[in-house]
Amino acid sequence: MHDGATPSVFRNAAKLRDSMTEAELKLWEYLKTKPLGFKVRRQHPIAGFILDFYCHKLRLSIEIDGGYHLKSEQRIKDKERRIYLEKLGISEIRFTNHQVLKEYEKVIHDVNFNLSAGTLCCIRRGFLAERNA
Repeated sequence: MHDGATPSVFRNAAKLRDSMTEAELKLWEYLKTKPLGFKVRRQHPIAGFILDFYCHKLRLSIEIDGGYHLKSEQRIKDKERRIYLEKLGISEIRFTNHQVLKEYEKVIHDVNFNLSAGTLCCIRRGFLAERNA
């Protein structure tokens, strides 16, 4: 499911796969092993967005936020994006780069919880759920 992603979004996604952040690379090392049997894609285009990680079977997006996501204007954009994705039936969990790099086991626990829950509704159980509500 790409929900109308344009060729330029696909090109941007390919570029992002080649320039992942340290936190994205660290989490990808785990996600590419198909945790709990679920295939997860990286830098997956949907409409005008590129999801950091996406499990199509569960319609679950896993996002890793850099510091700019804490800025008020970016928080508004993130909320609008989340609302749009929810309308498509896609749940989202978010973590910061710091959380992935410094609290890795807790992040993996949260990811596994969401995968095992069969996330068919919006759980948003990531560390940042309270700021995105």
